[in-house]
Amino acid sequence: MSGQSLLAPGELSPIRSVPGNIRRPEYVGKPAPTPYTGPEVQTPATVEAMRTAGRIAARAMAEAAKLIAPGVTTDELDRVAHEYMCDHGAYPSTLGYRGFPKSLCTSVNEVICHGIPDSTVLRDGDIVNLDVTAYIGGVHGDNNATYLVGDVDEESRLLVERTRESLERAIKAVRPGRQINVIGRVIESYAKRFGYGVVRDFTGHGINSSFHSGLIIPHYDSPHATTVIQPGMTFTIEPMLTLGTHEYDMWDDGWTVVTKDRRRTAQFEHTLVVTDTGAEILTLP
Repeated sequence: MSGQSLLAPGELSPIRSVPGNIRRPEYVGKPAPTPYTGPEVQTPATVEAMRTAGRIAARAMAEAAKLIAPGVTTDELDRVAHEYMCDHGAYPSTLGYRGFPKSLCTSVNEVICHGIPDSTVLRDGDIVNLDVTAYIGGVHGDNNATYLVGDVDEESRLLVERTRESLERAIKAVRPGRQINVIGRVIESYAKRFGYGVVRDFTGHGINSSFHSGLIIPHYDSPHATTVIQPGMTFTIEPMLTLGTHEYDMWDDGWTVVTKDRRRTAQFEHTLVVTDTGAEILTLP
C-alpha cells in the first residue's frame, strides 16, 4: 500500500456562519442534545421531510466531492458543503453538535471517522471520506462516501470498492420482521472474505428529528442487536472496514478516530426508511 506519512492535525479556520433565518437543531449552543424519547417508526410526513433533508445532504456531499484533488485542503471541502446546505435552507447538522466545529467530517487514510476539516492538504494517493448531514424541516439526512485522490494504490482502491459493496449488500438484507443484527452479519461475512477488519465501536444509528435517536445499528454480527425491523423505521447503515485491526485510537481533539495500526480504512453511509418489502434510500442526490 501507499508509503505516505501519517496524518497530523492541521490548523482550524474560524467557525462558519449560518444565516439567521435557517432553523437550528435544538442541540446548537448546548453541550449535548436532548435525549430522544420518540418512536423509531416515523410518520409518512416525517419520512417525506427526511427525503428532502437526505437529498440536500447527498447533493452537498457531491458538490464538495467535485473539488477532491491533490493540493486541495479539507477545509475547502467543508466550505463548499457548508455553503451548499445554507444556500438550500438547511443547517449543517455536525456544526455545533457536541461542540464539533465544522459542517462535515473529512476522514483521510487511517482516520476511521469524525475527522475535522482543517488546513490538511490532500495528497496524490490519499483516500478521503466525506460525511455530510443536513437538517431541514425539523429532521436530519445523513450520508457519507469515500473518494480516491489522484492515483491510488490497488489495495486502497479495492478497500473502497468493497466497502461500498458491503453497504449495498446490507441495504438489500433489510426486511421487516428480521432482527437488526442481520445487517452486521451480512457486512462482517463479506468483509471476512478479504481479511478486512470491521469497526465495532462506531455504528449506524436511528435518525429522524434526532441526529442520533438511540437505536444502534452494529456492522458486525452482534448477538445483542435483536430489535425487530419494522416498516417506517429510519436509520443509517455506515460500515467502516479496515485493512488491518478494527481497534482504534483517538486524537486529543476528542473527535478524530484512527486505526490503532494506522492502516487505511474506508466507509460508506446512507439514511434509510424501512418499507413493507425492504428499504428505501433517503440520501440520493
